[in-house]
Amino acid sequence: MNIRRVSFDHPDAVKLNDEVQAEYHERYGDGGDATPLDPTDFDPPNGVYFIAYDALDRPVATGGWRRQDQNGEGNEDGDAELKRMYVIREMRGLGLARRMLAALEDDARAAGRTRMVLETGTQQPEAIALYTSSGYEPCAKFGYYRFHEASRCYAKAL
Repeated sequence: MNIRRVSFDHPDAVKLNDEVQAEYHERYGDGGDATPLDPTDFDPPNGVYFIAYDALDRPVATGGWRRQDQNGEGNEDGDAELKRMYVIREMRGLGLARRMLAALEDDARAAGRTRMVLETGTQQPEAIALYTSSGYEPCAKFGYYRFHEASRCYAKAL
């Protein structure tokens, strides 16, 4: 797997984001993640967006983090918010998500962030299993979905 830094509006990022949004809709029936995102959220030093490519140079996994500090949505100073972690269906179960997560954590740590946070939902048990097995613990809810019953928030010190 070859992980490359790309912009959030890169054509491969847009393609994979469309796929993850369709999966969110399939799981939750709500049209996808409505969290406001701006491509500049992922521009260094405020964040990063990665795509993993396979040996045939096909985009197969994605993920990013964006800088968050104390705000009215429950974030704390030093937070790096994990966004758009996704592995295409035919590549799941091969450890790509775990490798992407490690790359994102390393990048956020190098950027001076002190805590990685994420929001997922009850209809994504695979995601919850990945994060909890990677050292993430439940935390106070934050972000766009903080008042939704199906929302689950996790954090890990970097």
